[in-house]
Amino acid sequence: MILAGDIGGTNTRLALFDGSATKPAVAVIEVFPSRGHSGPEEILREFRAHHGDPIEAASFGIAGPVRNGRTHTPNLPWVVDSASMAEVLGLMKVDLLNDLEANAHGIAVLGPQDLAVLHPGSPEACGNRALISAGTGLGEAGLLADGNDYRPYPSEGGHCDFAPRDETEIDLLRHLMARFGHVSFERVLSGPGLYSIYQFFRDTGRAEEPSWLADELRERDPSTVISQHGLKGDCDLCVISLDLFVSFYGAEAGNLALKAMATGGLFIGGGIAPKILPKLREPVFLKAFTDKGRVSAVLEAIPVSVILNDKTALLGAARVAALSKSKAK
Repeated sequence: MILAGDIGGTNTRLALFDGSATKPAVAVIEVFPSRGHSGPEEILREFRAHHGDPIEAASFGIAGPVRNGRTHTPNLPWVVDSASMAEVLGLMKVDLLNDLEANAHGIAVLGPQDLAVLHPGSPEACGNRALISAGTGLGEAGLLADGNDYRPYPSEGGHCDFAPRDETEIDLLRHLMARFGHVSFERVLSGPGLYSIYQFFRDTGRAEEPSWLADELRERDPSTVISQHGLKGDCDLCVISLDLFVSFYGAEAGNLALKAMATGGLFIGGGIAPKILPKLREPVFLKAFTDKGRVSAVLEAIPVSVILNDKTALLGAARVAALSKSKAK
């Protein structure tokens, strides 16, 4: 048995896996609200109280920069330490890696049914790959082509400077600078980022907020409400907010693809993309993805796919644990 975890700003998911690094199979899975717990150790104890099967190895992906087996998560008030987690589990060690790095490992075990192709492109057989994922925050990772395999590596590219492309976006930058000071791409390309875009259009008088929508925003998660009405097309403010969000998604995906020279493919992960898939299929995403001036042809050849399997990070963490166990033997 292998224990794998996907520790996010909203939820923490833990699963027990059977099988090898190439075919990990889920035996049991549980989801815990991250903010309802003091840290991963509390969640691990709760999980193990219900599932006490002996485990040989464990690996966890976490939303945050991991250095020397330790991270202070940017979207949670936690300091996460792999040694402390290993002690709770009674193991010599556990692997702790960035959640997008775990997702990148998970791509290796996905099948065609786990992907929605936005753009087939013309992939290079030995080209690098890249992964971008908007959710509670914005995650990015690269996959270095290494012979017949890929070596995932982490990134904190989501915290790089937001780059406006026209006058409206320059006004948005000023609006966000007044609120946050430094404005990263995560400020516009995440669940909270979608709401920030909406607030900008509303507060600057570019579109009117209906009273029924204001009530709904108070009662439910704002980004979910905005994306749902943006897809339905029954509220102009939500439509223009979601359109700009999708354009930002395409633009930053293109930036990442260029930085990683991801000629083998660009993958879109996270919980938001599958929910707005019809909007991602519209021209606005791909136009922003390829709109890179003199190197636009490079982007036009890169395949783009949305990951539909919401267990990809868990699968990747399980794969890392299985590989780690094999090396130890």
